[in-house]
Amino acid sequence: MKTNSLSFRLSVSVGVVLTAFFALVAFMVEQGFKDSAEQALKEKLQIHIYSLISVAELTERLELSMPNTLREPRFSNPGSGLYASITQVNDIFVWRSPSAVGMNLSSPQQLEPGESVFVKDIKGRFVLHYAVIWENKDGFEQYYVFSVAEEGVFVDNQVDSFRLTLRSWLFFTGVLLVLIQFVVLRWSLKPLRVIVTDLEAIEVGKKTHLNGKYPSELEGLVGNLNALVSSERAHLERYRNTLADLAHSLKTPLAILRGCIELKSVNKGQVEEQISRMDDIVEYQLQKAAAKGEQQLTGRVDVAVLVGKIIASLKKVYWEKDINFTFEYDDGYMMYCQEGDVYEIAGNLMDNAAKWCKKNVHISLIQLTAEKDEGFSFLFQVEDDGPGIPADKLNEILQRGVRADENIHGHGIGMAVVNELTDLLGGKLVAESAGSLRGMCWQVYLP
Repeated sequence: MKTNSLSFRLSVSVGVVLTAFFALVAFMVEQGFKDSAEQALKEKLQIHIYSLISVAELTERLELSMPNTLREPRFSNPGSGLYASITQVNDIFVWRSPSAVGMNLSSPQQLEPGESVFVKDIKGRFVLHYAVIWENKDGFEQYYVFSVAEEGVFVDNQVDSFRLTLRSWLFFTGVLLVLIQFVVLRWSLKPLRVIVTDLEAIEVGKKTHLNGKYPSELEGLVGNLNALVSSERAHLERYRNTLADLAHSLKTPLAILRGCIELKSVNKGQVEEQISRMDDIVEYQLQKAAAKGEQQLTGRVDVAVLVGKIIASLKKVYWEKDINFTFEYDDGYMMYCQEGDVYEIAGNLMDNAAKWCKKNVHISLIQLTAEKDEGFSFLFQVEDDGPGIPADKLNEILQRGVRADENIHGHGIGMAVVNELTDLLGGKLVAESAGSLRGMCWQVYLP
């Protein structure tokens, strides 16, 4: 796993979080268990004190008497770990259990009768002190402090054993969670690896675009990457075609100029005419090359607005024919592309319609449903009432250099450019002879 990969960063981040979480859980659980163990020991020592009180007797001389044998045998065994003592005011020892010989279990403070204190002394023993007032039959009272202690090693062993068990389980749980996390990350990031694989396939020419099934969160990224790939492919294709068109278009003017040079008397007007024609050809090809045929990553074009501008221009160009342009559309025809592409597609189609129509040209924008119409969003349609194009020539005029009528001036590449741009934009061009106006009908389906 590379250190600069998303998987590595996510694994490290989650690993740090899990480590901090388990460390906190271990500390809190261990502290809780330790407190619980100490509380249990305190209750156990309290029972021992009650047991000692139950067997203690006050003599007539106000002396406390304890039996030689106690119920808990550990009190009788030196070094057993359980110790007991009874003191009076100023820590005067009255009695010690055989197990507590030589030990000082004095209370750290003066206690009120019925009050108890649970402490851990400097030796590591847990000691419970309990103060009582003893009264004989004559009404005389004596103050005593009962103390019972147990070695802290018993609690420490319990805590250590619990700590080892807890940390072992937390460690194995953490390892299991890390493995699960690794599997989940691999599964979650699989779409990104698929995109990388598909991009590599595009790079070596095995694919033309990203066409796999990707999560909804990556659809925008996939769309933009496809737009970028289409843009680069469109650039190469456009430059290649433009150079070919330019070279082809300049052949005739250059041949005429060469013939003029070979003549003894040069026709200046003819030379100027050919130079002007060559200038027009170069300008046209440069403008065509600028129509990039790409889906922009930012910015959208309102197709209806651009079509309206083209109609206004065509009315001025063909003012002599007094063409009746009708434009039918609704709002919301926005598209990610260059304005030059829309001008090239709509301009060529509408210019041909104006050139060949008798009187009427109808343009319409129709909203489509992407799910039902092969992924297309709207339809751009141009109809005219002209003679139409024979069915056997429909495919021919989409090829470069072919015109429907060789007697009409033109380069013969307008419809080819429309077809190429429509394809590069991910659309579809459909031609029908004899539309609703009984002429030619061109339909451009766009995404």
